Amino acid sequence: MSSSLPYSVKDVHYDNAKFRQRSYVKVMTQNLLTGSRKRDYLSCSTGKFLVLLLIFGLAYLLLTSATPVHVPNKLAKVSENSEKQEIKNNGGINFRNLWRKAPRLPPQLPPDEKGSNTSYHIDPNTLISESLWISRQQKVKDAFIHAWSGYKRYAMGYDELMPLSQHGTDGLGGLGATVVDALDTAMIMGASDIVSEAGSWIEKNLMDRIKEKGQVNLFETTIRIVGGLLSAYHLRAGEYGKTFGNEGPKPAVYLEIAKNLADRLLSAFTSSPTAIPLCDVVLKDSSAHAAPGGSSSTSEVSTLQLEFNYLSTVSGDPKYSIAAMKVLEHMKSLPKVEGLVPIYISPHTGKFSGETIRLGSRGDSYYEYLLKVWLQKRTSGNSNFTYLHDMYEEAMKGVKHLLVRKSIPNGLVFVGELPYGSDSTISPKMDHLVCFLSGTLALGATKGITKEEAMSKSLLNFDDLENLNLAEDLAKTCFEMYEVTSTGLAPEIAYFHTEEYSEQGLDGGNKKSKYIDDIIIKPLDRHNLMRPETVESLFVLYRITGDPKYRAWGWEIFEAFERHTKVSSGGYTSLDDVTTIPPRRRDKMETFFLGETLKYLYLLFGDSSTIPLDKYVFNTEAHPLPMDGNIQIQ
Repeated sequence: MSSSLPYSVKDVHYDNAKFRQRSYVKVMTQNLLTGSRKRDYLSCSTGKFLVLLLIFGLAYLLLTSATPVHVPNKLAKVSENSEKQEIKNNGGINFRNLWRKAPRLPPQLPPDEKGSNTSYHIDPNTLISESLWISRQQKVKDAFIHAWSGYKRYAMGYDELMPLSQHGTDGLGGLGATVVDALDTAMIMGASDIVSEAGSWIEKNLMDRIKEKGQVNLFETTIRIVGGLLSAYHLRAGEYGKTFGNEGPKPAVYLEIAKNLADRLLSAFTSSPTAIPLCDVVLKDSSAHAAPGGSSSTSEVSTLQLEFNYLSTVSGDPKYSIAAMKVLEHMKSLPKVEGLVPIYISPHTGKFSGETIRLGSRGDSYYEYLLKVWLQKRTSGNSNFTYLHDMYEEAMKGVKHLLVRKSIPNGLVFVGELPYGSDSTISPKMDHLVCFLSGTLALGATKGITKEEAMSKSLLNFDDLENLNLAEDLAKTCFEMYEVTSTGLAPEIAYFHTEEYSEQGLDGGNKKSKYIDDIIIKPLDRHNLMRPETVESLFVLYRITGDPKYRAWGWEIFEAFERHTKVSSGGYTSLDDVTTIPPRRRDKMETFFLGETLKYLYLLFGDSSTIPLDKYVFNTEAHPLPMDGNIQIQ
């Protein structure tokens, strides 16, 4: 990890001091009065003569010079015509123009940012025009409409689309997960036809599905279905609802279905002998049972709280929040390794199971929700939730101490794993899922406001600055996981070349990449599920830092999705191997491609006032929920 801090005050209000305009009189006066040899020049008649000659010479040049002031090309014609008109009107040189300030030069990079270590060269002309990003945002919306068209045509009501074989499949309990996951994305994009189609299907079918269906996973159902319904409820009842008029059901429909579903999911809590819920629920009879191995994933039991807290707030029934928050309150008391926890926990004993520590699968969103639940509740003025922020800060210090390493030969920062606990050798393995951490670190540093505002108000301490630096380093690594492959799409898992670990012949295929020797991709890890974690972090970092490179990187990723995953008949498909062209296709469109990936890309290219990060928290399935201070009870 880089030892230098990412920002300093000079970066915040850097305004090209080198190029500030000063009057000629001030320049000459300062030189004459402060020059180290002024006494030598003025101590003899020759010196006095030379000074007078210099003054008269400059005056002559000022009165006779006709050198035009440089202006941008697109303004040259206007400037030329204006000058001709002034000469015509005044019968000669307009002397006021001689003292006119030259136009200010375009913004320059702060000194610390010049020559930054990136293999991606950005054309500044593509970063200036907001109209360009508006058009690119429209292309993301077009992609969303194309994805929905395939789902609607071949799989409406199923959980997921298989776009190549053109049929649907139920892998998430049969509740029409794609419909619910995509609904708030359609609302944010203003895709009114899809809002109407998805909303109508939910109103007519989802309640019956809930009453009839069998086993579902507590975690997946909460983040996708409950979270999606609650986000749709809030957006439909608020400013976004005005856009759609009578399209789709009233907001109360989404809330009532979410309550009915959550009531059944509560059996996972009430059936457990401890505060840790069981992982599976049979909806039709509201019963629950543990996973075959007995343990639950740490991330799954600790990634229910945003949704259940918000449901309690808008329904007026505290039972949902009480059940969910007991999990985190219990986990607060459990032993940890510098704030880090194993990836399994037993609902029967209430204790962690095994020793594996990682921020990838089964561990990731535990750390995410420590921060986000605190952000959700802190605006309520209730200090009882400060323990969550304390746990988050301790965990991030543990990440930096125990898990963060650099690759060789080019020093990419990555987050490794401890497969056998804190006493084991670190594994240089990093899931694509870990790329969520970049955005979480940035969000934790500024609490959703911009870097500039946080620094101007002196709200960032040393750890915040260090975490922002790490966030940007990790975002760079995650982007290079895309750039290093032949397709421009990241593998599901990457390994990093270190002093202790190396494998030959397992690169990503893009020989032009600077990091071809840093990243190792094993054959079984080369698939791409169109995951959102990298673009999620690019979105958060762009909102917080304002650095346009994050938009540029997001566009590169979107273009790669368009080239390699788009299916002409409708929908997009996962890939089997990102290191070869053409890549083998997997015939699956995950619900999170519509619910998360395309949503984050759309927001990345759009106005920062849409779903502001200091007023909303995104659940781990990218469903935005308002913070407590921003909730309006309908």
